[in-house]
Amino acid sequence: MIAAISFLVLSTLPQFVVTVETSYGALAELVSGHSRVFFGEHVQLRCSIPDGSKSIWNYLWFKGSEQLERHAEILTLQGFRSDSGAFQCQGVRDSAVGNIYTQKSPPVEINVDGGWAILQVPQHPALVGETLNITCRVRGHPRDQEVVLYKDGVEVLRESGFNPKLSLPLLSTEDQGLYTCRASWDDNRRTHSVISNDVQVNVSEVLTQPVLEVVTENVPLSADRMKLICHVQYNARPPAPPIHYFFYLDDSRLGTAMSENFDLVKRKPGLYRCKVKVRQLGLSKWSEAEAFEE
Repeated sequence: MIAAISFLVLSTLPQFVVTVETSYGALAELVSGHSRVFFGEHVQLRCSIPDGSKSIWNYLWFKGSEQLERHAEILTLQGFRSDSGAFQCQGVRDSAVGNIYTQKSPPVEINVDGGWAILQVPQHPALVGETLNITCRVRGHPRDQEVVLYKDGVEVLRESGFNPKLSLPLLSTEDQGLYTCRASWDDNRRTHSVISNDVQVNVSEVLTQPVLEVVTENVPLSADRMKLICHVQYNARPPAPPIHYFFYLDDSRLGTAMSENFDLVKRKPGLYRCKVKVRQLGLSKWSEAEAFEE
């Protein structure tokens, strides 16, 4: 990979210290444990550098704004309560011009829970139409449990047995909310009941409704043209099928399908709209109409 780099030169005579930052960032990912764990459970994070050149990197780890005294590719957390927080990593290596740094990774949030129950949801955001698999973990793993799942304080699901699984099929945006679980079991003629902390569950559309932007200033090639930009958020799981863009004036299509989200068209008064389509997923959505007048 050919990386674009920017130079920051800090000079103190008679020596020069050069810091180089790459255009690509590191990636911190969970490789062992969960993002929400009980006190005493271990968690491991790995720092990956997607430079493609197989360079030898050293690693910097951060918790919030604090740099940690850890420099290995793998960061192991012992599950102390002080291990709760947002963790990031950064790559650094030597070069002829000085140290080269990657950008910091997106943060990974770790929560160490001192309670008796934890509601665990997948790391990746949930998407409309998918099934969300949830686990209500109980400290000590009692064999026979009854587990109740609540959304915004209202019961939505109840299961029983050993390590019961909770599933929400065919998700919609209405499934967003604060979830918690309660587990109950009998032991030595006594009934025990514990409840987890709340966990926010977000559900995203695979394809959001597009928004059309009409740009009339600083348009290249000709003064009688304008630029149509179709903004949309596309959240399909990788490898994501291709998305195509269509532009319309008064319900008449302008040109052919575009793989880019913009087109240059002649300035004409009327109502403009754009449509986005993912043929392999059977998805298509229209923008609201935008009026243009000379």
